[in-house]
Amino acid sequence: MELLELIELFSTQYKLIVTVVALLVFPVLLKLTKKLLEKTIKGKIDIHRKYRAELLLKIILAIVMICLVLVFWGIELRGLLVLGSSLFAMLGVALFAAWSLLSNLTSFLLMFIQNDCRVGYWVRIIDGANFIEGRIVEMGLMNVVLEHIDGHRVIYPNNLFVTRPVMVLNKEPKPTKPVAIKRVIGPKKTL
Repeated sequence: MELLELIELFSTQYKLIVTVVALLVFPVLLKLTKKLLEKTIKGKIDIHRKYRAELLLKIILAIVMICLVLVFWGIELRGLLVLGSSLFAMLGVALFAAWSLLSNLTSFLLMFIQNDCRVGYWVRIIDGANFIEGRIVEMGLMNVVLEHIDGHRVIYPNNLFVTRPVMVLNKEPKPTKPVAIKRVIGPKKTL
């Protein structure tokens, strides 16, 4: 008799049971993804980039778990996807430009996996005939912060950092000397 009651309880309360199971499984999945990330990077990454990658993995895992729970609750994901993508597109175009946001986040993941440039490296980013040099101070989700030899900070978007040629310098560049410009006002006098 107890087995029948248990089956009846499960059939009537399966939504709640699935939600509780998802809440209990979520921390286990977080630990597994963290171990997988640790195994993948094997200490090659500075702690700030590792923290940001863990945060991004947590967010992705949480979204997947929420979608699974919503499916069990009977909510169609198609409608939610249309609503979410519409809102995201409106916010992206209205605030920042959606392609820039998405490309910066994707570029962060590429930089994280590639691991050729790290915090503390001196780099030269070449953009046509121009370039900018600096020491990488921070590599964030949206941009890379470079500190110029003169102490100025340059905030460079991730998508440009990935798409432009970047030269990793062996040593700190020498400070540039300002060019003296002699100004002559009026016509040149001859004697």
